[in-house]
Amino acid sequence: MSRGFFITFEGLDGSGKTTQLRRLAAALEAEGLRVVTLRQPGGTALGDRIRSVLLDSRTESELGGIAPTAEMALMFADRAQSLAHVIHPALAEGAVVLCDRYTDSSEAYQGAGRGLGSERIRAMHTAVCDGFQPELTILLLPPLEGSLARARRRNERNVRTRGTDENRFEREGDEFYRRIYDQYVEIARRDSERVVTIAEEASIETIAERIRAIVRERMAQ
Repeated sequence: MSRGFFITFEGLDGSGKTTQLRRLAAALEAEGLRVVTLRQPGGTALGDRIRSVLLDSRTESELGGIAPTAEMALMFADRAQSLAHVIHPALAEGAVVLCDRYTDSSEAYQGAGRGLGSERIRAMHTAVCDGFQPELTILLLPPLEGSLARARRRNERNVRTRGTDENRFEREGDEFYRRIYDQYVEIARRDSERVVTIAEEASIETIAERIRAIVRERMAQ
């Protein structure tokens, strides 16, 4: 490839997006493509520190409550670092970049979930990211209740087995997640050329095959 291709994965925690990102990365690498994967928040040394502040449920007991606007600003600080140090350099070298979450997550979680509104998030995206968007976004959006239950079970298991606690968001109530879910639906409707939604419950392999087909078609274009 003479230039890279930028794909993001979106959805609620528990939707299977991280699993599907890894499967797609393996499939593309098997075809001989160079693939770079990262997550947001995280993916850089600075981003990993920001992630530990934003996701650890102990943060607020130790530091006090995080204001929604501060949460938004930290998310975009992480994103700016990822763009400068990982995403843009990899794309310039012709790599396929797969990113677990991007600005759609901020619009859903901070814009809708925290009530900051889409306009503010999109203005931040323009200011901080120069409006840079992926060529393709895979939105995994199975039924809300199942995704949320899986995410909460996973985080409880990680606390027990690894001592890691990234369930600050999972402690929010169901209405918070309903707002996020509905905003993802709106983003997919608004940006239908970029966003492909997979909403059905199916096996991991069935969904992986569909994603591979979508990606092959888009990259061929």
